[in-house]
Amino acid sequence: MTKSYTSLSGIKNDITAGKTTVEKLVQSYLSNIAVNSHLNAFNEVFREEALNRAKEVDVRIKQGTAGKLAGMVIGIKDNICYKGHKVSASSRILQDFTSVYSATIVERLLAEDAIIIGRCNCDEFAMGAANETSFFGPVKNLADETRVSGGSSGGSAVAVQAGMCHAAIGTDTGGSVRQPASFCGLIGLKPTYGRISRYGIIAYASSFDQVGPITRSIEDAGLLLDVMAGPDEYDSTLARVDAPKFNGDFKKPAPKKIAYLQEALSSPGVDSEVKNSLIDYIEKLRAEGHTVKPIAFDYLDYLVPAYYILAMAEASSNLSRYDGVHYGYRSPDAVDLQSTYKKSRSEGFGKEVKRRIMLGTFVLSAGYYDAYFAKAQKVRRLIREKTNAILNEYDFILVPTAPEPAFPLGREEKDPVITYLSDIFTVQASLTGAPAISLPAGNNSKGLPLGLQLLSKHFDEQELLNFSKYFLEL
Repeated sequence: MTKSYTSLSGIKNDITAGKTTVEKLVQSYLSNIAVNSHLNAFNEVFREEALNRAKEVDVRIKQGTAGKLAGMVIGIKDNICYKGHKVSASSRILQDFTSVYSATIVERLLAEDAIIIGRCNCDEFAMGAANETSFFGPVKNLADETRVSGGSSGGSAVAVQAGMCHAAIGTDTGGSVRQPASFCGLIGLKPTYGRISRYGIIAYASSFDQVGPITRSIEDAGLLLDVMAGPDEYDSTLARVDAPKFNGDFKKPAPKKIAYLQEALSSPGVDSEVKNSLIDYIEKLRAEGHTVKPIAFDYLDYLVPAYYILAMAEASSNLSRYDGVHYGYRSPDAVDLQSTYKKSRSEGFGKEVKRRIMLGTFVLSAGYYDAYFAKAQKVRRLIREKTNAILNEYDFILVPTAPEPAFPLGREEKDPVITYLSDIFTVQASLTGAPAISLPAGNNSKGLPLGLQLLSKHFDEQELLNFSKYFLEL
């Protein structure tokens, strides 16, 4: 195992000094992938392609024509399309599907000379908080291999955690970048909804899905945001705002006003060491001259129900296209049209995906639409208005990323509701579309990573990243 780099700038310095090359870096990551294959972070590794691209990038570096991501080796979540490569969303129903086009973000990453080393394991169709619903098996946490990686971007997080790539790209629907980043001791950024194009991302819940980076440094998170964000004619949901120009110029921030949810400290469902970590950082911030105050969030109990009703309804609609007719898995036992639909979907989807499709279909059905879906939309608006009101008064909201550290493998199978409730602190940013970042906050007494989360105003990623850099140095 070669030197572990925290940021791309460190890699570039060593390349300039002749201490390494991009090709050597790729070989090192490939070696780490082989050593850590039991963690199950990758569904497929693009070995030869990555090595060939590395040689090309090395030439461009020598010529002085390389892009801003030259030297960055990344993994992409297996729900991001890459032309000529398989993309399965870790589902049997798309097991052998090859993408005929690339996601906008993939084109932008490649244009800046990033090297994509493989596609990372994830919960099936990004539905899960443990990376245990994947058709390809669970991803294990390097910190403790009996525990989950977090989900749904668990493979992306563990790939970075175990040094199998420098950074990774995931998607965040209800916390799927932030929670695995927290469980693996990394930085996970969910940008403002509409900041990054979703074109070429296999949809789960279209009004929530957002691409985000998992990194070891704030600088790399900002750089990847800079490259991936911006207008795209293929995504009509993109916000018409200027793309961020992340300059990486960090300055100590002026005193800020920070709110934290008092329920994070009073709720018996939050792990005691998570509470202690939050208290520790509150005291550090106050000692630095910042105003840190507790607030009550009246709709806390409605966050998870509203999110799951809406997300499952959108999933029911989005996943209707996987029917055994157009593309993907088709049951060999099908004899007519009806049996093709029934058997292909029954055999092709896993248990958790089927559960969410059925619940989503139920809340959209004629007799229950107003009682569930329409009501959840109203609750979503109230949550957004309340959150925006808090962020008009305070610069940031500080909460734990998850109510507990990585939990044991196999727990999700026993009671999925417990796992749904693990999203309690991440879905607020998802429901409101606000940007949020999970930051590593040390380890607990068992050596398991803990994470804290900052939320900020819409499209205020520059301030969020700037304060995050400062926060990590407290």
